[in-house]
Amino acid sequence: MHLVLARTISFFTHPLLILSYILIVLLAANPYQFGFNNIGDHAARLLLLRIFLSSFFLPGMAVLMLRFTGLVKSMDMPEKTDRIGPYIVAGIFYLWLFRNLLDNSNIPRLFTSFTLGATIALFLAFFINLFSKISVHAVGMGGLIGMILLAMWQMSAYPTVQFPLWSLGTLQIDWLVLLLIALLLAGITGTARLALSAHEPLDLYGGYVVGFMAQIIAMRFILEG
Repeated sequence: MHLVLARTISFFTHPLLILSYILIVLLAANPYQFGFNNIGDHAARLLLLRIFLSSFFLPGMAVLMLRFTGLVKSMDMPEKTDRIGPYIVAGIFYLWLFRNLLDNSNIPRLFTSFTLGATIALFLAFFINLFSKISVHAVGMGGLIGMILLAMWQMSAYPTVQFPLWSLGTLQIDWLVLLLIALLLAGITGTARLALSAHEPLDLYGGYVVGFMAQIIAMRFILEG
């Protein structure tokens, strides 16, 4: 795989983007669960912006500050020690986001569960990283697969996800097809990380398992608690 393509894939499948992606999916499947008429509502766009800022932009800016101050040697973070600070920073932002969503009656418990799962995954990855260089990209992909499986189970009354294409109409995708796309993305992301020599295969396998199991653990607390 070409290195530029591998870096591009790694950026768009960054684990901190996963919550924004799954929110788009849930809004496309059933916006009414959030109190919106459709995914294009002004309030829906504001919610998506809030989640994007809290789960990607702000943690990302904090990590950039660590880089500029020299606490992180490189944004590629080739060493385990480089990842300790970013893990802690991202974990704090995700805890704060989860706490705010937990008190918001307008947010479905399913998405709150996904946020808790992402938070658990971050802290599990942090502890594992002390001993082994786990792939956080694989953690994100494993989490995405877990989220889609749980959404399929919880939203069985809505067999398709409908993405508006504005003047082109609406793109309807079956949940099973969406799951297959997520599995394909997980494979492509893993290949990209290997092409960049960022990880060994075992780092990826461990990441997939951690991301997936974190969502199962969160489900037991939020959806079955």
